[in-house]
Amino acid sequence: MEERFSGTVLRRKRDETAKRPTMGEIGLNHFAPYLMNRLMARWNANLSEELREYDMTTAKMRALAVLSVSSSLTINELSVFAVTEQSTMSRTLDSLERQGFIRRQPRAEDMRIRDVSITEEGRAAFERVWPTMYDLFLQMFDGVEEAEYRGFISTLHKVLHNIRKHEI
Repeated sequence: MEERFSGTVLRRKRDETAKRPTMGEIGLNHFAPYLMNRLMARWNANLSEELREYDMTTAKMRALAVLSVSSSLTINELSVFAVTEQSTMSRTLDSLERQGFIRRQPRAEDMRIRDVSITEEGRAAFERVWPTMYDLFLQMFDGVEEAEYRGFISTLHKVLHNIRKHEI
């Protein structure tokens, strides 16, 4: 797709006199949500293909990845961090628990809440898939300098802050 729009994409509400650009004027290749969807769809497809070798799904990998850097989380917290529907996360955790990769324990002060934590077997399973994940990550950012990457991450945090529904 060719570049179509040379005007300002980010028209702020305070600029009432400026005309809102159309999608056709901006073009898909300059519309960030479209590009982010393409990036994540491709990332997820590539990762899913690679994870088959480890008998691992994307949902399982996300749960183990989050738990590998957290002491324990509730199912709700884990669903937010792993960007997975709560119902999908519950089924995923059932499977991970059967595999011995996680444990769920009721909270002493509120038995209705279950804390989820990774086991040593789960940590080992994640460590087996990490090199594949990191290699795909490096492939995705090939040609991007460290300073560009850090700026990109900073921008993503600003955008996430603007649209998030959860404090985490």
